[in-house]
Amino acid sequence: MITGGTRGIGLGIARELAREGYQLVINGVRPERAISAVLEELRALGSSCVYSQANIGDSEDRQALLHCAKREFGRCNVLVNNAGVAPKERKDVLDATEESYDWVMGINLRGPYFLTQAMANWLIAQKQADSAFEGCIVNVSSISADVASINRGEYCLSKAGLHMATKLFAARLGPHHIPVYEVRPGITATDMTEQVKEKYDRLIAEGLCVQPRWGYPEDVGKAVAALVRGDFAYSSGQVFHVDGGLTVPRL
Repeated sequence: MITGGTRGIGLGIARELAREGYQLVINGVRPERAISAVLEELRALGSSCVYSQANIGDSEDRQALLHCAKREFGRCNVLVNNAGVAPKERKDVLDATEESYDWVMGINLRGPYFLTQAMANWLIAQKQADSAFEGCIVNVSSISADVASINRGEYCLSKAGLHMATKLFAARLGPHHIPVYEVRPGITATDMTEQVKEKYDRLIAEGLCVQPRWGYPEDVGKAVAALVRGDFAYSSGQVFHVDGGLTVPRL
């Protein structure tokens, strides 16, 4: 199950998992007719892919998303919490509004927190029914969990909260042998960053990253695929940076 899997980083993840033959439940907020080309592409890559339109910030929509997986496949091994939004307006922390804060936090933190809660209980039940069952949870956060951006404080707080959620669920699910990971993308070329492309083109050219280029959704997708495969089975609760070395301290 990949939330926000119809575009940007989520689609990059979906493509990589589809290539490896995973059955996918893709989530987004657009009507299915609007993303039919995406579903066709993923199916052509080898995935049995279904779509569930849902706003993960809404409790009833989260339940519908889980029901979709149960109805279509009868099980679920992996949850990728990827869906997220940026503030509709980038405002200084001295001017940000409560409305923007509530909207961003509802989708970026409350939504994945309670979706993970529900999925974790289902994963535990599946593990108890079949000792050979394997599952994991991957939270896609951001370098903004640790790097301050004063014109989008609510976004930074939501990602910092998701980091703690990763540790909390890793600790809780450890006895059940269900790992929980966090993947932290850096400056990644998506529709969310298109409005600040000129700014980051300049910063990258000036040495912002160790590797002097933008990140791409497939960079994140390959990292998530490695985690889902079990390549890092003894690394629950850990952060995997996919940021071109942006967060490497340098003099």
